[in-house]
Amino acid sequence: MRPDFERGGGLIRAIAQCRSSNVVLMDAYMNEEAFNETLRTGTVVYFSRTKQRLWRKGEESGNVQLVVEIRINCYRDSILLLVEQRGGAACHDGYESCFYRRIEHDGSLTVVGERVFDPSQVYRK
Repeated sequence: MRPDFERGGGLIRAIAQCRSSNVVLMDAYMNEEAFNETLRTGTVVYFSRTKQRLWRKGEESGNVQLVVEIRINCYRDSILLLVEQRGGAACHDGYESCFYRRIEHDGSLTVVGERVFDPSQVYRK
């Protein structure tokens, strides 16, 4: 059964998880076109709400996500992408995972991840 894009106003939540390590890499959105392109190519394509266009993961950094398996939640408004992360980092801040900070009890943030690359050297635009 396909995702219900109508439920989320044309978008669904897409969570990427590394298939081999089980690390949650990132979350983003897909519209129906991005979902279909992901199915067709086997590489993850998201929809950028900021740029209002398709965003092929790794188009600038080279850190692409290859689809191993796609799972869908019970409401059909969110998918889990089990991926092979190529390039070592999913986060545009240069970390393996976008979830590289922990919120402490006092509300402060602690970096718990290790930076894989320097974003200023990768995103020169």
